[in-house]
Amino acid sequence: MYKLLLALLVVFMSIGHAAAQEKLTISGYVKDAKNGEALLGATVFVPTLGEGVTTNDYGFYSLTLPRGTYDISFSYVSYLEEKRQVKLENANVKLDLELKESALVLETVTISSERVDANVRSIEMSVNKVDMRTIQKMPALLGEVDVIRSIQFLPGVTTVGEGATGFNVRGGNVDQNLVLLDEAPVFNSSHLFGFFSVFNPDAVKDVKLIKGGIPAEYGGRVSSILDVRMKEGNSKKFAASGGIGTIFSRLALETPIIKDKGSFIVAARRSYIDVLAKPFLSGDLKDSRFYFYDLTAKANYQIDDKNTVFLSGYFGRDVFGADFGFDWGNTTASARWNHIFNDKLFLNTTAFFSNYDYRLQSDLREPNPQDAFRWNSNIKNYSVKPDFTYYLNSRNKISFGGQMIYYTFQPGKAEAISGGETRVIGQDSKYAIEYAAYFGNEQKLGKNFTLQYGIRYSMYDYIGPGNAYTYGPQTGERREPISTQTYERGERITRYGNWEPRFSANIGIGDASSIKVSYNRMAQYLHLLSNTAAASPLDVWTPTSNNIKPQLSDQVALGLFKNFKDNLFETSVEVYYKSLQNQVDYIPNSDLLLNPQLEGDLLFGDGRAYGAEFFIKKTKGKLNGWLSYTLSRTERQIKGLNNNDWFPSRFDKTHVLNFVGIYDLNERVSFSLNFTYGTGTPATFPTSKFIWQGYALPHNFYAQRNGYRIPDYHRVDLAAIVKQKKKLFGKGEGEWVFSIYNLYNRRNAFSVYVRQNEDNPSQTEAVRYSVFGSIIPAVTYNFKF
Repeated sequence: MYKLLLALLVVFMSIGHAAAQEKLTISGYVKDAKNGEALLGATVFVPTLGEGVTTNDYGFYSLTLPRGTYDISFSYVSYLEEKRQVKLENANVKLDLELKESALVLETVTISSERVDANVRSIEMSVNKVDMRTIQKMPALLGEVDVIRSIQFLPGVTTVGEGATGFNVRGGNVDQNLVLLDEAPVFNSSHLFGFFSVFNPDAVKDVKLIKGGIPAEYGGRVSSILDVRMKEGNSKKFAASGGIGTIFSRLALETPIIKDKGSFIVAARRSYIDVLAKPFLSGDLKDSRFYFYDLTAKANYQIDDKNTVFLSGYFGRDVFGADFGFDWGNTTASARWNHIFNDKLFLNTTAFFSNYDYRLQSDLREPNPQDAFRWNSNIKNYSVKPDFTYYLNSRNKISFGGQMIYYTFQPGKAEAISGGETRVIGQDSKYAIEYAAYFGNEQKLGKNFTLQYGIRYSMYDYIGPGNAYTYGPQTGERREPISTQTYERGERITRYGNWEPRFSANIGIGDASSIKVSYNRMAQYLHLLSNTAAASPLDVWTPTSNNIKPQLSDQVALGLFKNFKDNLFETSVEVYYKSLQNQVDYIPNSDLLLNPQLEGDLLFGDGRAYGAEFFIKKTKGKLNGWLSYTLSRTERQIKGLNNNDWFPSRFDKTHVLNFVGIYDLNERVSFSLNFTYGTGTPATFPTSKFIWQGYALPHNFYAQRNGYRIPDYHRVDLAAIVKQKKKLFGKGEGEWVFSIYNLYNRRNAFSVYVRQNEDNPSQTEAVRYSVFGSIIPAVTYNFKF
């Protein structure tokens, strides 16, 4: 696989040398003049030729042109345009440029960080980018800016309710989203059982959600990619930012290592619910612990004109408990090397480590308890990933690369101590290796026709040491193993391989409209097992095995994109159909925790999701924002469930309507409003009951799955931001953020369940459970130096 990548590298370098005899190349980096941050997606354009290119994820661009003298425009939304005259006569030109932020804030503030018509002109479809400045203005729970909650206002993105970890995209489960923080995967993106995300807004630079038309360089999940990029740190001068809020405080520090050559940023958060509640707790609850914290850091250094290195990491944890302790968290570390071989060939090599784990422990106050219970679970992965970009000419941008990931799984192991005797229960560790290689090309065939096509091949080995069980046919009931085979360390238990073709096309219609179409196949070799209403920190990650096949998805999307009034309004309509194979479900009363033979409780089948997404966005002016509406359906067909008929998935929502409005009254004061409405999610309720010894026992006589729905969800949030007139300590900036979550006091149902009536056990009653049932006001103070 890697020999193939080396061969491609040699070929492209040879082609580049031959092409250089006829044309010349201008290349370099585009950065922010204020802090030295690379500008992702900045436009480099030659008006006389109608040719251009955008910078990559590291701010690098390369544009090959015929020999001559050109006026070249460098632009980025909300930044002043720069024009340079460049002579391409005898040699290639290297030109690094810094753009200054526009002083006309109210006229240029936009939701996207792209050129004003990028939604129409770019090959990307089913992609949403939300600028951090917009996220910071949106109303938020308890006044705290949150990346995950913000993207839930985009079309095609839903959640099963408040307090649910993760998010759902176009009918996909939460584990079907690849969440990346500086290219390292994050397996649980939530703090505090889903109320806040793990991404510190002071350290986040760029947020991109890809729902369809996924390029060949991405793989490993079947629904979406959430690519979160961290700031590099201010390479010009020392800077600090942070905030003091209702529930936690933040602080971020950034400074140059060597001015204009290297910098770092460190950002930290910690909640203080435990500190505020401590005076009111007594007895067994006196020493209760319930808080979360995280630390995000990144450093970069430009060794020379051709080599730059980056180091970044994240460590976060949630802690709950008194006598009984419960904590979980993520750890990621990424090391990246950018290398420019020549003016056309760019390499980014990433090595990362990622770990998600949770722990439960009783008797925290006793050092050597005679009776105790300890439970551990984790998923770790180690990876190396070289990605090449070759700018063949102004009409072809070729990407190719590969990846290898080594996984270790501890689905759950516990120690039960009774009378000083220890008994170990649970599952043994599991191991796997995933390989991938890809090739893609973005090709312009004319002014109004662009193609992006590619192929990815992924291969997966499930390896020892461990036991592999064989089960009988799927029946809808628990299956016991019919045979067991033991494998040694590194011995292959089973192998899977999948070709994953990708294709997108953009057909321009006039100056402000285009039609886009895409197809992609994705393969996923990891599975999150959860038979609860929503994912929780205790859910089990398990690998594809001889019994669990990889999940596969095929998605087709078609969209119409059109802008109005000189790109003041951006609109789009997309329809999609997604077919899913090898979807995981569960028998009734399945046992997923600490069960060494849990694969016998799993069921497998097909899924499908289809819908239409309508989107309109106002991009600039004092009033901006967006309105989106999604009409969709998500279904599954599992042998042994619902009489083998199709049924709605747990996260199916027929109608979802979102509105985000931001109004800048002046340079100091802004207001924002969110509104969201969604059809209630499906639920399974009893259709009858038995009376046994005076107690009512609910029963689903027809074995129907998700035949009912909980009440519809809707909510309004408000926020106001007021900036201080005077400089903070003579040089800094400060602002107050006032917010109201759930303005009209809606008691939205998270779930509805049936129980026996307390006064009359022979009767049953339905109970609505709400996470938030009241107005939640909050005040936050943010500062920046």
